[in-house]
Amino acid sequence: MAREFHVGQAFTTGQALRAGFSRRDLDGPLLERPFHGLRSTLPTDALEPGISADHQRVLTIERNALRFAAYMSRHEFFSHTTAALLWRIPLPRLDGELIEVSVNAPHRAPRGSGVHGHQLARAASAVVVHPEHGARLTSPAVTWSLLGHVLRHPYDLVATADAIVRVDRIPGPGGWVRAPALASLAELEAALVLRRKGVVALRDALPRVRRGVASRPETWMRLTLVDGGLSEPETDLEVYDDEGRFIGCVDLAYSRQKIAFEYEGDHHRTDTAQWNRDIEKYDALVRAGWRVIRVTARMLFAEPHTLLAGARHALSERR
Repeated sequence: MAREFHVGQAFTTGQALRAGFSRRDLDGPLLERPFHGLRSTLPTDALEPGISADHQRVLTIERNALRFAAYMSRHEFFSHTTAALLWRIPLPRLDGELIEVSVNAPHRAPRGSGVHGHQLARAASAVVVHPEHGARLTSPAVTWSLLGHVLRHPYDLVATADAIVRVDRIPGPGGWVRAPALASLAELEAALVLRRKGVVALRDALPRVRRGVASRPETWMRLTLVDGGLSEPETDLEVYDDEGRFIGCVDLAYSRQKIAFEYEGDHHRTDTAQWNRDIEKYDALVRAGWRVIRVTARMLFAEPHTLLAGARHALSERR
């Protein structure tokens, strides 16, 4: 019976009954019940070991959103943090697994278990169809404007905007663009509606947005250095040796002093291929006269003074 549906696919109870499910099947252990009147086959990642709690929470929200899309009304669309996750905009740790669904006034905000509903002014929301999922959701620029009163740390407002304006590219000779930016700086500015909650924080964040920042930690590194009194580093810098050979792209750099900052996320440690590439790149940078400062999550988020001390020391040695 379950062969009628794809793994992880959501469907209404009516669809399930027409496909041959019995009432006992609908209440059995082989189907999930993400929302009232909705069922889903078990997703493959529900049984995979090794997924962190934060990653699992994000997967659950994304999965539930796409399930909810199976029976949302034509007036409803995803917004706020749910839209951000569907656009792959990086967010800090989320509390809970509610999906955020909006409507334009005068329609009433949706209500129900697992759903946080919002009513938005039509003039203040641009609704589009996601090119991959086919779900209705706020545009990337409008999604960012809705995060102004949701994200508490100003660095995260900058980080989400950095991600939106970033062009995903393969660097080096013969490099190419893998994906264009989700929105431009001009579109972000246009989305700042005067009465939007959090608009002051958004306007403060906008001048600090930079293209070429590949992750949330890189934004935090850049802003930590600047707010610590240091000059602003270059982002996404391509480095070549004296013979003109491409070494690699570094997260942040003071190119005149040949100082590079590289963030060491968990995947750098757990992915053997990534670890080997990192070692080769760092060795090549050192041979080319660069100083590489490797930054951990603890240094960045818990002990930023350590990062600043290391940066100041490196700069003092290379003045």
